[in-house]
Amino acid sequence: MSDYHDDLRLAHVLADAADAATMERFRALDLKVETKPDMTPVSEADKAAEELIRGHLQRARPRDAVLGEEFGSEGTGPRRWVIDPIDGTKNYVRGVPVWATLISLMVQGEGGFEPVVGVVSAPALGRRWWAAKGSGAYTGRSLMSASQLQVSQVGRVQDASFAYSSLSGWEERGMLPGFLDLTRDCWRTRGYGDFWPYMMVAEGSVDICAEPELSLWDMAANVVVVEEAGGRFTGLDGRPGPHSGDAAASNGLLHDELLGYLRS
Repeated sequence: MSDYHDDLRLAHVLADAADAATMERFRALDLKVETKPDMTPVSEADKAAEELIRGHLQRARPRDAVLGEEFGSEGTGPRRWVIDPIDGTKNYVRGVPVWATLISLMVQGEGGFEPVVGVVSAPALGRRWWAAKGSGAYTGRSLMSASQLQVSQVGRVQDASFAYSSLSGWEERGMLPGFLDLTRDCWRTRGYGDFWPYMMVAEGSVDICAEPELSLWDMAANVVVVEEAGGRFTGLDGRPGPHSGDAAASNGLLHDELLGYLRS
């Protein structure tokens, strides 16, 4: 049994609270949306969900640090909760149901902070995925009603399904040629975007996915789910975990080949 079972249960409680808050404002005609300095949107629901999660953590884990997309870092210590209140805000504000709250606990080890708990909750899709280090990855309605996740066994790029977010980021980083070579060589490509490709890698319905520019809160929860389902999650530089500012995830069998394409 994982040492993080109580933390995982708490993460589910946090996700329940966030789901209620975000769904209440989803597709609301009077939803307030602002533009952040990096020109990305933020809605009142993003802020409200993160404040709600922070409030719960302050009561339940007052000694733990918190890092969130909307309100930054607070506290210090060997345990840090990482929150993306709405991953997929552009979808959220347009009424597209592909968005999720990402909640992760990271614990300091010899190599730095490592994600050990991850919950990805997509209430508009009616889906939730979660994992704790050493306990496997699951999807379902609750901890008591869940099925275990397992990555695919596809071993050839020519047979692989590849998911990505957009073309523009690859072009901006000068990595479009390798990306396009991969799309030509693999069996199928789809631009699902945001958290969803990583969850489909964990489920085994997608074999490889990658993104060229991400923040820690975009990745931390996804790492645990993918790895506990038997897959690999690294930066495009091959460094394990969510620390490279970009991401590649796979069933493990295709990972080195995936990185080879995207580095070329």
